[in-house]
Amino acid sequence: MKNFCAFLRGVNVKGTNMKMADVCKIFSDVGMQNVSSVLASGNILFQSDKDLFDLKEILEKAMSEHFNYDAFLFIKNEKEINDIFKNNPFPAIDNFHNHIFIGSEKVEETLLEEFEKATKEDDEKAKIINNVFYWQVPKGQTLNSTFGKILGKKSLKDKMTSRNINTFEKIIKKF
Repeated sequence: MKNFCAFLRGVNVKGTNMKMADVCKIFSDVGMQNVSSVLASGNILFQSDKDLFDLKEILEKAMSEHFNYDAFLFIKNEKEINDIFKNNPFPAIDNFHNHIFIGSEKVEETLLEEFEKATKEDDEKAKIINNVFYWQVPKGQTLNSTFGKILGKKSLKDKMTSRNINTFEKIIKKF
């Protein structure tokens, strides 16, 4: 059995509300083991011996059917999550948020293109490391920045999700 985290897209925003206890039950009902959640933003830890492709298919179908919405999950194993966290290129700076984006193959290239076209906030930065997109933005500007507004595009909703670096730290501690 491997340790995994499923990062759900669009949970508890814009009318898609769900209790993490209900989400954990769905994961358990379809055969995942030792299921738990981290925060209410859709980070579900679990164990399974299935491969990533099967997990994504099984879990998206179960979530979509139960909650009657188009579920999008991005699943990483424990090693991948640790590597993503360790590779964060941006130091912790007061008054800045560090975000990590995970998603479908090559989405980081699309994100970098959008970032490069966007008007930047003071000291706003982005970088790709090992196919992961990292973004540092002043606190209070995450949703107000030009790039932050791009992230809500419908064309990207099935391609990626993001989490604050602090969320990754909490996930790692809970493994």
